Amino acid sequence: MDEAGSCASGGGFRPGVDSLDEPPNSRIFLVISKYTPESVLRERFSPFGEIQDIWVVRDKHTKESKGIAFVKFARSSQACRAMEEMHGQCLSPNDTKPIKVFIAQSRSSGSHRDVEDEELTRIFVMIPKSYTEEDLREKFKVYGDIEYCSIIKNKVTGESKGLGYVRYLKPSQAAQAIENCDRSFRAILAEPKNKASESSEQDYYSNMRQETLGHEPRVNMFPFEQQSEFSGFDKNDNRGQEAISKRLSVVSRVPFTEEQLFSIFDIVPGLEYCEVQRDPYSNYGHGVVQYFNVASAIYAKYKLHGFQYPPGNRIGVSFIDDGSNATDLLRKMATQMVAAQLASMVWNNPSQQQFLQFGGNSGSQLPQIQTDVVLPSCKKKAPPETPVKERLFIVFNPHPLPLDVLEDIFCRFGNLIEVYLVSGKNVGYAKYADRLSANDAITTLHGKILNGVRLKVMLADSPREESNKRQRTY
Repeated sequence: MDEAGSCASGGGFRPGVDSLDEPPNSRIFLVISKYTPESVLRERFSPFGEIQDIWVVRDKHTKESKGIAFVKFARSSQACRAMEEMHGQCLSPNDTKPIKVFIAQSRSSGSHRDVEDEELTRIFVMIPKSYTEEDLREKFKVYGDIEYCSIIKNKVTGESKGLGYVRYLKPSQAAQAIENCDRSFRAILAEPKNKASESSEQDYYSNMRQETLGHEPRVNMFPFEQQSEFSGFDKNDNRGQEAISKRLSVVSRVPFTEEQLFSIFDIVPGLEYCEVQRDPYSNYGHGVVQYFNVASAIYAKYKLHGFQYPPGNRIGVSFIDDGSNATDLLRKMATQMVAAQLASMVWNNPSQQQFLQFGGNSGSQLPQIQTDVVLPSCKKKAPPETPVKERLFIVFNPHPLPLDVLEDIFCRFGNLIEVYLVSGKNVGYAKYADRLSANDAITTLHGKILNGVRLKVMLADSPREESNKRQRTY
């Protein structure tokens, strides 16, 4: 190494190079003041468990501290708890800058990058095929607060494969579960969801089930990296993907109100409702969010998972399996995206409208509407000379819907006289001969997404004021 370390004095255990990561994730990486002595590190971190070694990274020429140090614990759970409780703290009253604490990356990776908290909270276990998710939660809840449990099932038969995941709220809880649970579960730390190597976990345990379980393997938290024996697994029998639905589960280490939850998730168009759930056994924040369509839910999940609110507190967002057919939901989402793209093309290039209306055999068909909104059946329009009782103002995002689609939507509430777009603007108007019909249109359509376009529908000026305004021109 180019950088010399200041090691702990005394006759205590000093790990060799090969055992620095045994057990895995038992070393913490510290960003500290250059003037922090090793004795202070030992004093502040020894309450979390047995310290096997401390070393401070120093300049190889001046021997001055670089403000970086490592602490090696005997157990992974000790290192994780030290990270959770000491990150952002000051080591002494005279320190003005808080320290940073991370779990050190394994030396086999060739770098000392920090490991994200999410990568340390999910464990992969082998369970009896008769286990339900409730059984799995009951077995592992003794080690800490569980965010979710899931059992991997055969996509065709729906039967359990005898494998499951348990996601904890804290890395130390997951580490304790691995260290203390019954060895028959063969618990390991699951690979991150965004890594392709995760799918080999199933193959690891599938092969294990077919072997004699007389030998207890060494528990390795990252056992699947660079192992050729796992490269030939059946890709058609990989781990079931996370269930996709319009409902999301939100978890936070800091409690939140329903107004705060709404303000976060209303950033994504299509929010239907949100609900805060109180857990009498913990101070964590739990909530459920539902969108009108799966596209918004998917976007919200991947945009807001890990979002810091308040700053320093990351929220966890995951799908709630509501029994919906994921294939059908994705098909609807794809259809909406294509419809939105097509509508955008027509709006930006009016010369294409004639081709779309009269090309092929679809010229006589009714316009297609893709939405999760339950719309009434089509009704006849009111005569053009009917007096206007209510006028609605419509805002489109990101672009207006085609006029025939717009008319098909708004006539379904009955008594529609006319619907039109304002040239060059993302707005339009609908005139009704009956106020109840107009109110029904607002209630059903406001804030909803149709053909990939979000609508805002609200009352416009009263009909009696319309005659005092300049007539619109085409």
